[in-house]
Amino acid sequence: MGASRSVFSKDELEEYQELTYFSKKEILHCHERFHLLDPDQVRQNKNARLSMDTVLTLPELKVNPFNDRICQVFSSEDDGSMNFEDFLDMASVFSDSAPKSVKAEYAFRIYDFDGDDYIKAADLSELINRLTGDQKLTNEEMQQLINDVLKEADLDDDDALSFAEFEHVISKAPDFMSSFRIRL
Repeated sequence: MGASRSVFSKDELEEYQELTYFSKKEILHCHERFHLLDPDQVRQNKNARLSMDTVLTLPELKVNPFNDRICQVFSSEDDGSMNFEDFLDMASVFSDSAPKSVKAEYAFRIYDFDGDDYIKAADLSELINRLTGDQKLTNEEMQQLINDVLKEADLDDDDALSFAEFEHVISKAPDFMSSFRIRL
């Protein structure tokens, strides 16, 4: 690990520390995990851009049903690829230290599959399908669940959840902070 300490200058580490919820040691650990995804490419360029397929080999993402959406939301190129700064942002938001408001903002973006700034029936259907995996709901069960979610959370009755409505729901979920987490 001694060699990895020289990967970043003192100023770079301090800047990353200011922009994330991580200590310098945690930033170096994140870079080590990033480096392990493609050692040759990262050795040549510490901030190399790795393809989404490469990033998805990370064991913590491989098992997440929203792994492709996570990559897309955190990719500064909007194509799922990540450089180290994108990877560090992702790790920071999913860390235990990130505040609930930040986690809620990114959860909303991940669950807003069509990117229209609302979570509508189609987004909820996709979300439910990913969570249920092989145990698909019938069309009737799916529609009932979507109706129940919207009835409970859609405060302005426009058949869509705005970020404010989503955040309101999240505020009532005691396990959100512990479930919206990836430990690297």
